[in-house]
Amino acid sequence: MGGGNGETTQLGEPLLAKKAKAYRPRCPGCRVDRLNAEREGVFPLKDLFLIWLVTITCTLPIQSLFPFLYFMIRDLHIAKQTQDIGFYAGFVGASYMCGRAVSSTVWGIVADKYGRKPVIVLTLIAIVIFNTMFGLSSNYWMALITRCLLGIMCGYLGPIKAYATEVCRKEYNHLALAVVSSSRGIGLIIGPAIGGYLAQPADKYPSIFSQTSIFGRFPYFLPCLCISILAVIALIACIWFPETLHKHNGDAVDNSVETVEESLAGTDTEENGGGGCLKLFTNWPLMSAITLYCIFSLQDVAYAETFSLWAVSDRSFGGLSFTTTDVGNVLAMSGLFLFLYQMLIYPFLAKTVDHITLVRAVALLTLPVLASYPFFPSLSGFGLMVVVNCASFLKNTFSVTTITVFNILMNEAVTQDVRAAANGIAVTLMSISKAVAPAVAGIIFSWAQRRQTAAFLPGDHLVFFILNIFTFIGFVFTFRPFFVRGSAKH
Repeated sequence: MGGGNGETTQLGEPLLAKKAKAYRPRCPGCRVDRLNAEREGVFPLKDLFLIWLVTITCTLPIQSLFPFLYFMIRDLHIAKQTQDIGFYAGFVGASYMCGRAVSSTVWGIVADKYGRKPVIVLTLIAIVIFNTMFGLSSNYWMALITRCLLGIMCGYLGPIKAYATEVCRKEYNHLALAVVSSSRGIGLIIGPAIGGYLAQPADKYPSIFSQTSIFGRFPYFLPCLCISILAVIALIACIWFPETLHKHNGDAVDNSVETVEESLAGTDTEENGGGGCLKLFTNWPLMSAITLYCIFSLQDVAYAETFSLWAVSDRSFGGLSFTTTDVGNVLAMSGLFLFLYQMLIYPFLAKTVDHITLVRAVALLTLPVLASYPFFPSLSGFGLMVVVNCASFLKNTFSVTTITVFNILMNEAVTQDVRAAANGIAVTLMSISKAVAPAVAGIIFSWAQRRQTAAFLPGDHLVFFILNIFTFIGFVFTFRPFFVRGSAKH
C-alpha cells in the first residue's frame, strides 16, 4: 500500500498522485485545471458564452466601417475626385491592421507572462475609447490615427485563442476554438451590418434623430457608439473570466507538461515544447499553417473592403448603387445563415472531412463565386438581391471555414507555455497581410473604376480576378512542400 511519499501498488494511482502534486493553490491555471478535473461530463456553457461575447465584441470594430467608409471619406472632403475615394478609404481600412501588426506579438508575450485576462480587458477598454473617437472624427487624419491606435491596443486575438484551449476540458478544446472562429466570422459580418444600418441615422430615421443632434453632426458615430456600449457589457462580463495561465512563482515545476495533457488531445509535446518564442519559427507545422492563414486572411479582408466599395459605388462605375442599408441587409442575412452553418453544418463537416481537404474544396468553390460578381450589375430588383445574398453567404461561409481550420492547426502545433506567443506571431503576420490588403484593394479598385472600357478585364472584373489569384495561391500552398502536417491526430 501507499506510504507518505504518495507511492502505491494499485494501478492508476501513481498518475493521480502526480497530478494532485502538480496543483498549486495560488496558481490560477491550477485552479482551472482542478475545476476541469472535477466537472467531467459537464458542458462548459458559461465559458463558451464568455469566449463568444468577448470575441464577437472585439471583432465588431474591425470591419464595421466598410459599409459607410465610402461616404465617410466623401464627407471628409479629402478626395478630389469620386474615383479617388477608394484610394483614401484603403488607407483608413489598413490603419487598424497596421497598428495590430506592430503590437500583436508583444501582446502575446505579455499574455504568456502576466495572463490572458489582463490583455483581454485592456483590449475592451481600448475599444470603448478609440472606437468611440473614430465615430467622432471630424477630419481624415483623426479617423486614420484613431483606427491605428485601436489596432495597436487590440491584443485579444492571440490570448483568447490560447484561453479557449485552456479553460475547458480537453474534449471541448476544438469546440472552444470553433466558438472563437465562428464568433469572429459572425462579428466580421454583423459588424458591417451594424455599420450599414446605423450610419447616417439622421437621414434614415429623421423622426428619431434630428440633423442638429450629435448623430446628425457626426453621421457615423451611432454604429461606433453601439459597439462601444457592447464592449462595456463585455468588460463587466470579464468579472466571471477565470485566469488560465499557470503562475508557480519560482517553483521548479514544469508549467506545460500536465497542462498540455489537460488541453489539446494529441499534441506532440516533445516536438513543440520548450525553447522560447524563437523556436516557434522553426516549428514548420506551425509556420506553414500561419502562412496559409495569412494568404487566406489577405484575400478575405481585401474582399470585404472591395465588396462594400463596389456595392455602394454608382452603376456607371460598375457598382450596384446600394445604400448603406442595402449593404447592411446583405451582411445581416449572411450573418444569420453563417450562424446556422456554424451550429448545424460545420461540426458535421469537421468530423467527416479532413481539415486540409476541406480547405482545398472551399478554395476551389470560391473561384467561380468571385468570378461571378462583376456580372451582378446586369441584374436588378429582387433577382439582384437574391443573387447577392447567396454569393455573400457562400463567400463568408468559405472564409469562416478556412479560419476555423487554421486556428485549430496552429493551436495544436504548440504547447501552453508558448501558445499565446504563437498566436501573437500568427496575428502579427496576419495583420501585416490584412494591412496590405485594404490599401492595395483600394488602389486597385480606384484604378479599375477608371478602366471601364478596357479590352482585357474591364472595370471590376480586374478586382475580382486578382482576388481569385490569391485564392488559387492559397490552394496551391495546401500541398507539399509548402504545407506540412504535424504529428498530432486531427
